Amino acid sequence: MIGRIHGRLVSKQPPQLLVDVGGVGYEIEAPMSTFYNLPAVGETVTLHTHLTVREDAHLLFGFGSQAEKSLFRELIKVSGVGPKLALAVLSGVGVEEFWDSARNGDAARLTKLPGVGRKTADRLIVEMRDRAGGFTDSPVGFNGVAVPSSPLQDAKHALAALGYKPAEIQRLTDAVHREDMSTEQIIQEALRRAVR
Repeated sequence: MIGRIHGRLVSKQPPQLLVDVGGVGYEIEAPMSTFYNLPAVGETVTLHTHLTVREDAHLLFGFGSQAEKSLFRELIKVSGVGPKLALAVLSGVGVEEFWDSARNGDAARLTKLPGVGRKTADRLIVEMRDRAGGFTDSPVGFNGVAVPSSPLQDAKHALAALGYKPAEIQRLTDAVHREDMSTEQIIQEALRRAVR
């Protein structure tokens, strides 16, 4: 699996871009939200990537933030939503705005996105509403530059990675979190409480 690409941006023609990594050119498809923040051609870029393997092709998708990549992966799990539609959704709406729409059942907002009809919007809401609470913007920004995060936020991300649902994560962390706790302590206490 190719999880991240770091190299020189050779070309950018939406939705495709080419990144040279040690003499190998990677063709990557990216949403417009990523394109808007790309550096100039010839400069160094870091992208979070997702590789899709099909019988007829290996497709590499790139994102400016881990949050975009996570949402892309959640979208393609939804029945009837493929990579192209997931890119269109990410191109038309920000990560937080999408999760807000899913939480609030705002199908009208989602139907304004290209390729999303009423049935698809309803399916997105039904299948993604329960996941919406666990996703916030990633502590890693564009080009892999770390942005400060809190131990509580890091613990919530870790619990989500372990498969806990957003409502359960909130319940567990609310019950155990104190200001002086480290990420590891919050996770340990939350897991202890979860198995009681």
